[in-house]
Amino acid sequence: MKRRSFLQYTSLAGGLALLPWQKELLSLVLPDAGTMRPLRNNVGIYTGRGGTIGWLIADDALVAVDTQFREQSENFISKVRETNEGQFDLLINTHHHGDHTSGNIAFEGMVKTHLAHANSKANQMRVAEQRGGEGQLYPGETYTDNWSKRVGNEVVTLRYFGPAHTDGDSIIHFENTNVAHMGDLMFNRRFPYIDKSSGASIENWIKVLGEVRKTFDKDTLFIFGHSSEAYDVTGSLDDLKAMQNFFKRLLKFTKKSIKKGLTQEQLLEGLETIPGAPEWTGGGIERNISAAYQELGG
Repeated sequence: MKRRSFLQYTSLAGGLALLPWQKELLSLVLPDAGTMRPLRNNVGIYTGRGGTIGWLIADDALVAVDTQFREQSENFISKVRETNEGQFDLLINTHHHGDHTSGNIAFEGMVKTHLAHANSKANQMRVAEQRGGEGQLYPGETYTDNWSKRVGNEVVTLRYFGPAHTDGDSIIHFENTNVAHMGDLMFNRRFPYIDKSSGASIENWIKVLGEVRKTFDKDTLFIFGHSSEAYDVTGSLDDLKAMQNFFKRLLKFTKKSIKKGLTQEQLLEGLETIPGAPEWTGGGIERNISAAYQELGG
């Protein structure tokens, strides 16, 4: 953002008592400096605006998982350059959504391998074409089931368990450190985005979370794509179990409502939470009900 515009907006923020919707709008307009947060060993997260960026920063290794938006990625890269001037060994996209891939372009010319699931790349190219296709940097390498590579002293492994949030969601595991980036397979106590236009499946999402719980152990530290304000973007197997329960309750509740002959509009009247999953609150419940109705044929 240009300095003049920035000063105008900061003056607005400082001089007026803003309504909640105005504060939210301002947060989208103003640049976010972002925060680097170490987790274990050389692995950590960057939080700015968009899906959580995971990172591995060591003398002999650089890895970035997801890129938020261009401005946030440029800021993230500038923080990385404070300690490491080398090329990124890996740039990974967990899936194709813009708040995880719009910053890809900031990494142009500084990445050895740019990787995503094959469906994720196809989705990214399809959506970009629909929107004009400018300013995109697509993964140069894809995989279908599993992919693994040693980077410095770490082993980075990607796994795909089938359609869930989209039909191309990767889980990235820093094996030696035992940190796993879930991307948008995890919305910690926040109503998730269920992208039916990109092959999402609530029923299979439940199975995917079950497979993840079998694959990883109680010591695994998980990075989530998003969380509600009251919860963290990191967590444990217990958080995965809670989200699995949320989806089960969502389908059960919607199925009962369809059998009763209720329309979506009737069902949503006064509805703030899903029975049996009260931790999931805030905006977005109507999108979840709509996706469940679509999946169940209501």
